[in-house]
Amino acid sequence: MSRAQEERTEAEKLPDEDVVGVLLSQHARIRDLFAAVRTGPAERRKETFHELRALLAVHETAEEMIVRPVAKKVAGENEVAKRHDEEEEANHVLARLEKMVLESAEFRTLFADFERSVSAHADSEEREEFPALLRECDQEQRTKMGKRLLAVEKAAPTHPHPATAGSPPAQWTLGPFAALADRVRDAVRSTAEG
Repeated sequence: MSRAQEERTEAEKLPDEDVVGVLLSQHARIRDLFAAVRTGPAERRKETFHELRALLAVHETAEEMIVRPVAKKVAGENEVAKRHDEEEEANHVLARLEKMVLESAEFRTLFADFERSVSAHADSEEREEFPALLRECDQEQRTKMGKRLLAVEKAAPTHPHPATAGSPPAQWTLGPFAALADRVRDAVRSTAEG
């Protein structure tokens, strides 16, 4: 069984909108998209990369805004600091990848390294933060967090913004403006490519 399938199986054991289940499902989708960019049909790779980029951007933003403040209490400040550092670095790398030609050797090399770091990051969350959330937060709290996470994702930026990564206050303040600009950029790109 693949890691993505294991995550889906674990997510299915949890009620709808449970924050841990939502995040596990998203981790599985992220792993699927990495594989599709790496091995999928050439004519779909660019579109798949854009989907991956958008999912990573909204996922990390929502995690930092909704999950990390609670994780700080239940998993510890040190654990949260590690995740913030990883997410900040991921934002920088994703911004670099976004500017590269997907068919280039440079992109493939950086993308492979990025996939490994994102996978390790997800594994750390699943090993350190998620058990603490399941243990310390009751079902009602986790469902409220899940609903808030999904709501934030609808309004989160769809492109990496390294300047706000790792800073929930900056994301709460600047995120809506960045999200609006990102969604306009995505619409223009889609129209130009369509």
